[in-house]
Amino acid sequence: MRCTFFKTLIILTALFTSFGLNITGQTSPLIIDHTCTKLDQIPTEKIDAARANLHIAYGHTSHGSQITTGMTGLVAFKGTMFEWNNGGTNGALDLHDRGIAGANDLGNPNRTAWADATRNYLNDPQYSDVNVIIWSWCGQVSSATEEDINTYLNLMNELEMEFSHVSFIYMTGHLDGTGLNGNLHIRNNQIRDYCNANNKILYDFADIETWDPDFTYFGNKIPNDNCDYDSDGNLIRDSNWAIEWQNAHIEGVDWYNCPSAHSQPLNANQKAYAAWWLWSRLAGWNPITGLNSELEQIPTVIALNQNYPNPFNPATIIKYSIPGRSFISLKIYDVLGNEISTIVNEEKPAGSYEIEFAATNLPSGVYFYQLKAGDFIETKKMVLMK
Repeated sequence: MRCTFFKTLIILTALFTSFGLNITGQTSPLIIDHTCTKLDQIPTEKIDAARANLHIAYGHTSHGSQITTGMTGLVAFKGTMFEWNNGGTNGALDLHDRGIAGANDLGNPNRTAWADATRNYLNDPQYSDVNVIIWSWCGQVSSATEEDINTYLNLMNELEMEFSHVSFIYMTGHLDGTGLNGNLHIRNNQIRDYCNANNKILYDFADIETWDPDFTYFGNKIPNDNCDYDSDGNLIRDSNWAIEWQNAHIEGVDWYNCPSAHSQPLNANQKAYAAWWLWSRLAGWNPITGLNSELEQIPTVIALNQNYPNPFNPATIIKYSIPGRSFISLKIYDVLGNEISTIVNEEKPAGSYEIEFAATNLPSGVYFYQLKAGDFIETKKMVLMK
């Protein structure tokens, strides 16, 4: 579920306990991405509820610190309602930062140590109140294989089953400048697809640093974690979207200065806003409630959803959304890259769309569907099983 303004949404059922909201058994995914960075949309009472009910443990190294340094800077920028500390003293959000002994992040010292460290931490009686676990990556997604990511996903799933009272937050890896055809993007999509298909909670770290606060998309301009991008298509990063945005806006009014490891302050600002969106969602906030029908019908970003059902036989539904009028191309390919079918090839107005793809005459196997809308390109995998 995107966090704002999508037409087809399943409203989460609120399940409160003394530890806050446990949505491990939720019936739709909770995706925290760049559309979850409008801090003023979060109700004050839900920020209060997050401070009162959540007990968070966060494991990370330098890139992951963008969230916490951004959260620290946010206190000076917006006030004490956003205070946090280890223990939640004086009514602050309880966040145990880098407190899980035995691993540094999701890939250091290896790709599995974090899971045992988490298990040991949660089994320690002094941390019995912890109800949210979040780990970040450093650069390990860039070199990860499909099997590596499956190991990560399987370990997360095991922990979810073992500690059913805890909400486990999945994470994508930060940008590395390899673009939409690079291994990082492929592996991040593997994580996204899994979370969408299995109703998980995802903090989409890479997506947040792919868009500026005005929802200008830079993902097709080989951006890196510093927010550098290629402005003229010559495959050389010669501009920086965060610095450009900061220079065009007022510091202390539109954005705030704060440490941001490997990146720019604005990136940490956005990460902090998205973090508080996540905490508020876990504390029971449903941003869909109360939206008027006009807003519900107008998406704010381009999105290509995972097909459903998947695997399928012989038909499946593909959904996509566009925030403005655009020429749309939606095509099906086989594993060799051969075009199988063109489903859509026309200009469309803003809106959310769904279309059925029938594979009656195709053999079982893996297929890909690709959406193109202006500079936006996204490809997802589906499986035909007869």
